[in-house]
Amino acid sequence: MSLLRIGLMAALASPFFAAAQPAAGPHRPIYMYQGADRDQRMLEAARKEKQVTVYTSLNLKDSVPITQAFEKKYGVKVELWRSSSEKVLQRALTEARAGRFAVDAFELNGPEMEALYREGLLEEFYSPHFKTLPPAAFPKHRHYAADRFNFFTIAYNTRLVKPDEVPNSYEDLLHPRWVGRIGIEGSDDDWFASIVKHMGEKKGLDFFRKLAQMKPQVRTGHTLLAELVAAGEIPLVATIYNHNAERLLVNGAPIKWKALDPTFGRPNAVAVAKRTERPHAAMLSFLLL
Repeated sequence: MSLLRIGLMAALASPFFAAAQPAAGPHRPIYMYQGADRDQRMLEAARKEKQVTVYTSLNLKDSVPITQAFEKKYGVKVELWRSSSEKVLQRALTEARAGRFAVDAFELNGPEMEALYREGLLEEFYSPHFKTLPPAAFPKHRHYAADRFNFFTIAYNTRLVKPDEVPNSYEDLLHPRWVGRIGIEGSDDDWFASIVKHMGEKKGLDFFRKLAQMKPQVRTGHTLLAELVAAGEIPLVATIYNHNAERLLVNGAPIKWKALDPTFGRPNAVAVAKRTERPHAAMLSFLLL
């Protein structure tokens, strides 16, 4: 599965995604409606449905304030379930196979979103905002749309790492000074696959064998890794979302991030559930996400 997570843009061109399109669900007319009264019609119906349940991988520091603002503006209650994209996918599949369809909309990593599509859990939808997005934001089947990118960068503690020690390339991560002092997020297999693809299989795999010999600290959670760097528990992290480091930096923490060349991004996307009792609220949720 690692090669599927190189990134949404590369994935969309892969023959792996040439699967037959699932049959349309009962709510497609609602999801695809483009009449002049679309926005008012959607809002009035969503308020009658009263709430929307969203499964997302967006961290709570961002998703909770957005949720609160959405509820205040539109009068629709948001039930938010947040976890890693892998766990969101697992939960959605488990519930669907048990005949339970509690979720209305999704926001998570592109590869997991593609898996939901292939399982027939998503429906095609329309938004007038799509015209502002580049064609590469959509897969050919158009059952989800990329809404944000997380960029993999390094981050380091400015009190523990001298300016002339900061890596300038991926190969610099193999310097003896970093033995036992590097952190890596354990689920970043798309970062792994992207580097191998960039370097070439032989050179890329050799790089990771050498990186493993550096005895890196493997953790789960990019937010956690950023906090560990800021606290001085890990001097340097090889895979971190730059915004996690930036949030701590602006609050005065001794942390900085740096993008190595090339820098790889992980896309996240939004989608609506095919089977839901709240299709209008599902569509309204895109004003939340």
